[in-house]
Amino acid sequence: MKKSDLTKTILITSIIGVLLIILGLTNRDFDYAKKVYQVYLNGNKLGLIENKKELYALINEEQKEIKATYQVSSVYPPNGFVITEYNTYDENITTAKEIYNTIKDKDDFTVEGYMIKIKFNNEEKSDITLYVLDESVFKNALTNVVTAFVDKKAFYAFINNEQEPIKEVGEIIENMYFRETITIKPTYISVKEKIYTDTNELTQYLLFGPEKEKSDYTVKKGDTIASISEENSLNPQEFLIANPKYKTENSILAIGDKVDIALINPVLTLVQDVHSISDEEQKFDTEEKFDATKPITFNEVTQSGITGIERITKDIQLVNGETNQGVGKVSSITIREMQNEIVTKGGSKPSGNYVDNGRAWGWPTNRPYIITSGFEYRWGSFHNAIDISGTGMGSPIYASKDGTVIATEKNCANIGSYRNQCGGTYGNHVIIDHHTGYYTMYAHLLQNVEVNEGDKVKRGQIIGYMGSSGSSTGPHLHFGVSEGMPNQGGKWLNPWRFL
Repeated sequence: MKKSDLTKTILITSIIGVLLIILGLTNRDFDYAKKVYQVYLNGNKLGLIENKKELYALINEEQKEIKATYQVSSVYPPNGFVITEYNTYDENITTAKEIYNTIKDKDDFTVEGYMIKIKFNNEEKSDITLYVLDESVFKNALTNVVTAFVDKKAFYAFINNEQEPIKEVGEIIENMYFRETITIKPTYISVKEKIYTDTNELTQYLLFGPEKEKSDYTVKKGDTIASISEENSLNPQEFLIANPKYKTENSILAIGDKVDIALINPVLTLVQDVHSISDEEQKFDTEEKFDATKPITFNEVTQSGITGIERITKDIQLVNGETNQGVGKVSSITIREMQNEIVTKGGSKPSGNYVDNGRAWGWPTNRPYIITSGFEYRWGSFHNAIDISGTGMGSPIYASKDGTVIATEKNCANIGSYRNQCGGTYGNHVIIDHHTGYYTMYAHLLQNVEVNEGDKVKRGQIIGYMGSSGSSTGPHLHFGVSEGMPNQGGKWLNPWRFL
C-alpha cells in the first residue's frame, strides 16, 4: 500500500469514528430529554409540569364553590392561561399543586358560557357585554322584553307567520327588530364577571337598565293602576310593564299588595312597523248663529251635531311600545259624515270686543290625523301637550281660536333631532294669547311660519306648516294649551278639555 493511500484510510477511519461518537452522544442525550409543559399566565411563565391533565383535574376538583354557585360540572383556568408542550433537559419541574396555588392567587378561574355583545349605533351609549351560562337565558329574556311591549298573541303570530289578514279593520305587524346589533358566541367566562343565570333577572336588567332602584308601593283602599301611575310619574302602560301579572289598566288591585313603581329604562330599542286600519270618530264642531227675530234670551241647538266616522289606513312605527312622533300621511274613507252642531242665539251678533263662549275650539291640523303622544307621563317626564301626526310634512297648521300672536320662532332647521335644543326644544313655533286667560302653543313647525308677533289671528287661520324642527323624531304638531303664559308661570292643561 502506498503511503498516500494509508493516509487516506486513516483519515476516513478517524472521521467515521468521530461520527460514531457524536451519534452515540446524541442518542444518549435524547434518551434523557423529557416531555414537559410550560405554563403561562397573562404572558408570564409560571413553571414546568409533567402532566397537564393533573393540573386541569386539580382546578376542577378544588373549585367546588364555583361549581356550586353556578351549577356547573367543570371549572377551567383563567382566560390568560396558556400551556405549551416541548422536550427539555431542564430538571427544574414544578408540581401541579404549586402551579394551581400560583394561579389561584393571581387570577380568577372560568366557566363555559356565552358572551353577548350589544353594539349601539349611535354615540350616546357605550357598547355593552353580557354573560350567560345558558344561551336560552338570554333568548328567553329577549322574548320577555318583546312581550312587555307587544301583545303575546300578536308576537307569536308574527314570528310563526300566522297573522290573519285584515278584512275591514285591524292591524298586522309588518316588521319587528332591535335597532342595536346583537351578537352571541361561546366563550370561557371569568367568575369575576357578572354572569346571568336567571331569565327574570336578565329581563329586569334589559327593561330597567343597570341603575334600577328597588321601588315598591303598597296598595291602599281606593287605589287603581291609573291613580298609582299618576302619583309616581308613570303612565299605565309603564306600570303594566313593571308589573306583568296585571294584564290591563282595569285589573283589580288587592289592598296590601306590593307593586313595582320603578321607571323603565330599556337597554334595547324594539321597533315595530305596523299596518293599521281603524274606524275613528271625528268630533263635530259647534257653530253659533244669531237670529235677530228671536229674543235675546233665546239659545237653542237648532242642528244636532253628528260625530263622523273615518276608516283610517296608516303605517306607523312603534319604538318600545310608543308610537313614533312622525307618521307618514294617512289615508281615509268616510263611513259616516260629520255634521256640525249649530247653536242659534237671539239678537244680533255682537261686534267689537266679542269673545266666544269657549266652546268653539277648532282642530289645529287637517284630517285624518293620529295622536302619537297624549297628555301624560312618558318614561319619567310629563308630556304637557298632545302630538298630532299623519297629515304630512308641510301640511297646514291652524289657529285653534281667535287671538293675538305673542311669540314666534322661525330660525330652526326644518328637520331636528331627539333632544335638539333649538327653540327651547320646541323648534319653530307660535304662541297665541286668546284673551280668556288661555294660550295655545304650536310647535315643531317648518321655518315658513305665516304670522308674526303682534298679529291678530282668527280661528281656522293658517299660521304655519307641520315640520320636524327642534327635539323631534318625525313630522308632527306639538299642540299645548296653557292657563297663563306658557313656561312663565302658566299651567299646562289637557288639550282634550277644549277639543
